[in-house]
Amino acid sequence: MIRGTGFAPARAGVMHMPKRTTKPTRLTDVFFRHMVANMRNGVLAIARDGTVVLANDEACRLFGLPATASLVGRAFADVLHQHPEIVRVLGGAFDMAALPNRAELRLKSTDTVIGYTLSLVRDEAGATAGAALFFKDLTHVEQIEERERLRDRLAAVGEMAAVMAHEIKNPLAAIEVVAGLLRRKAPQNDDVQALVKDIISEAKMANAIVQEVLAFVRPVRLQVDRTSLADAVASAVVLADGKATRGRIQVETVLPDGLPPLGADQYQLTQVFANLLINAYEALDGRGRIVISAKLARTAADGALLPDGHQAVDTVVVDVDDDGPGMPAGVAEKIFNPFFTTKAQGSGLGLAIVRKIVDAHEGRIDMSTADGRGTRFRVTLPVEPHKHGTHH
Repeated sequence: MIRGTGFAPARAGVMHMPKRTTKPTRLTDVFFRHMVANMRNGVLAIARDGTVVLANDEACRLFGLPATASLVGRAFADVLHQHPEIVRVLGGAFDMAALPNRAELRLKSTDTVIGYTLSLVRDEAGATAGAALFFKDLTHVEQIEERERLRDRLAAVGEMAAVMAHEIKNPLAAIEVVAGLLRRKAPQNDDVQALVKDIISEAKMANAIVQEVLAFVRPVRLQVDRTSLADAVASAVVLADGKATRGRIQVETVLPDGLPPLGADQYQLTQVFANLLINAYEALDGRGRIVISAKLARTAADGALLPDGHQAVDTVVVDVDDDGPGMPAGVAEKIFNPFFTTKAQGSGLGLAIVRKIVDAHEGRIDMSTADGRGTRFRVTLPVEPHKHGTHH
């Protein structure tokens, strides 16, 4: 979570235009323009058709844009062509149910770090009129000290996780071995058997949490190869079944013939879908149905990614649907946050790791849910990512 960014909409992801009780006057229009122009945070808004509606002075300064008046009405992808990271964020605004809130992004063109929130703008009737990006330059002088502290804390967590992984692994293994010996020495004692079972279970859980923390703090290094989505999904089902209790849950895969192989890391993709399946298993509690489906998208209308804001690239869209209890809005908007969990036991890192891996593949993950009406995770991956390597 980004701290000290200095902005937070009342409700993440949605911003409603105020209802007008009186006709706007020249005074209110002038006041509004001056207010937005002089905000310390950057504001950039686009209409539903992708044209720029508003960009204040801070947005122009940060993105190196000309005067705001010359931007209005132009396509946002043209205006921001030097900042593909922002084009990617804005390009997904109208296709996602869970918009980024207080996220962080580095602009490669200027090596500037911004903290941002993306919100939809809805009119009085509730229809989507556009999207607004609120952001703050985290490289400002007043942010340097906080960012240094955050960097130090993250480095300390990384070092601690590495030490824990090595130092705790051997004692946990010893605990499991000793517990196994004790179980064999008292086969007729039900009380001892129950206690030993609990010891082994808790040791395995502790080891899993250590491994998850280590996976989260490590940078993602992709071993890119021609990867079959069907193979990754099949491996994910086997992996999920070995890590969580499936019960009577039905898992159905609906993958069309002819899907192209992905330029991806098969092991990492297997982790993505295994984590999503484990999440669904725990939500369904042994009963229900999960459907994993996919399609090839070639146009923006079908859900294809637009890395440059204009040209769609071949994209594979994978949905993981369950018919479980769903989630209330307050939980859904935090579901990808590190260390957030609604479970009594768990690290809260599973979905944060999923997002990290998908981001490393230049893809997108979204989640839609309704309390009592199931959950859908949608993973959108380019068939051929433009770049590969290490992602933090």
